[in-house]
Amino acid sequence: MAGQMIKDLKISAIRGALEVSAAMAALGLFPSLRGSGVIFTLHRVRPLGSDAFAPNRHLEISPDFLEKAILTLKAAGYRFISTDMVRRELLTPSSSQPFAVFTLDDGFRDNVDHALPVFDRHGVPFTIFACRGFSERSHTMWWETAAAMIAEGRTLAIETDHGPMRLACQTLADKHKAFARIATMIAAEDEALAIERLNAAAYTVGVDPYAIVAENIMDGGELRKAAAHPLLTLGAHTVSHRGLARLSDDEILDELNQSADYVASLTGKRPRVFAYPYGDQRSATDRTAAYAQWAGFELSVTTRAGTLSDASLEKAHLLPRISLNGHYQAARYVKALASGIPSRLSGR
Repeated sequence: MAGQMIKDLKISAIRGALEVSAAMAALGLFPSLRGSGVIFTLHRVRPLGSDAFAPNRHLEISPDFLEKAILTLKAAGYRFISTDMVRRELLTPSSSQPFAVFTLDDGFRDNVDHALPVFDRHGVPFTIFACRGFSERSHTMWWETAAAMIAEGRTLAIETDHGPMRLACQTLADKHKAFARIATMIAAEDEALAIERLNAAAYTVGVDPYAIVAENIMDGGELRKAAAHPLLTLGAHTVSHRGLARLSDDEILDELNQSADYVASLTGKRPRVFAYPYGDQRSATDRTAAYAQWAGFELSVTTRAGTLSDASLEKAHLLPRISLNGHYQAARYVKALASGIPSRLSGR
């Protein structure tokens, strides 16, 4: 229960900071923090569910909120560009208006079913960062697997480096605690082995991790068809979606090059932009940024919050993105986030 209370308090604190930032942005304070523009990161776009246990809710927004975000940015004078135009706009801006970029990670099918119609209606370009292993059904999404198996409400037994880990999942508090412990295990151990163990445990409660991927992620044919849309650009997002920082040099290069090759096989051209799995210290470091540059990407994006300026190109392979988080779906928060004020308040 304490873990969920801490999470709820954190959400409330962030919401409070966003309210303060929204008020400051409305007053026109700190205009320089806005910079030249902003890249937004999303994952899922679909009608909101009502399940009490939804540990991945922060990764999804509704189509209605996406539309409100676009309209809010339009009203604030933003123009919309694709990821392929970011470098040029930072070097030689084509307008004094700030720009906004929309990106979606992993290749969820709802990106086309629910997000594309919104983008199309407003003529807004967007990028989907496709994870090859998900699209080819060779890898699973541990966070979705964990949510599904915990929702079954049965006690789980998962092998770890320190022996079996037993997790009660009967109450809502149990479920949130179990998810947190699984996330800690994934981060602390060899990620591929930890996911393999999680998958094995999932089968024992009737959950098929690969079926979850097939149900939610676009395959190669779907991605190829989607990429034919003039507003959509496909970017690379590794093969396995493992944290890159703990991998060997050869493994990092394989993840980068094989994911880029996959996108090239679908679109006929090698992607210019790459998104790090998780986007934080698990993947986005000076070391991995050097490999992203070596692999030939023009830009690489993180999930570290911040706006963009011409100085951002000094770290072109560690560019910030601002998350449109499912816990904060209010139009005023979009303008606040784009202002750069929340990032400054948080010390980033």
